[in-house]
Amino acid sequence: MTHEDAGHYAAKHPPGTSPDPVIAEAVLARDEDGLVTCSNAHRIARDLGISPAVVGATIDLLEKRIAQCQLGLFGYSPQRKILQPADSVAPELAEALNRLAVDGRISCKNCWDTAAAFGMPRMAAAAACERLGLKIRPCQLGAF
Repeated sequence: MTHEDAGHYAAKHPPGTSPDPVIAEAVLARDEDGLVTCSNAHRIARDLGISPAVVGATIDLLEKRIAQCQLGLFGYSPQRKILQPADSVAPELAEALNRLAVDGRISCKNCWDTAAAFGMPRMAAAAACERLGLKIRPCQLGAF
């Protein structure tokens, strides 16, 4: 969604779509001034045994914003994105990330999994993607 669409997140979903009350309650319990952090959204998904995408859709339907992406891509004030390219990328990491990329894109989930496999913070894997020119999408929560 573009900046002009901010506050109209439910429009990303078919008309008449309504949130599941149990998921909505969990989201509202984690709402901080209209924001739900990425880590809280994933915690809700894990606690309820559902996919992060379902939680992300519920956040949209409730017209809340997702904040503090765990890859540093969005949701940080005032600069929005805090991710910076890595100074360098180990050849093994570059190979793993490039192997998972399709048309210059790697999914958020694959970036997370690569970070776990290499024993590194998620944001460090995202920084490697930034250095390699790989765009991270789609988001597990459906934010992009």
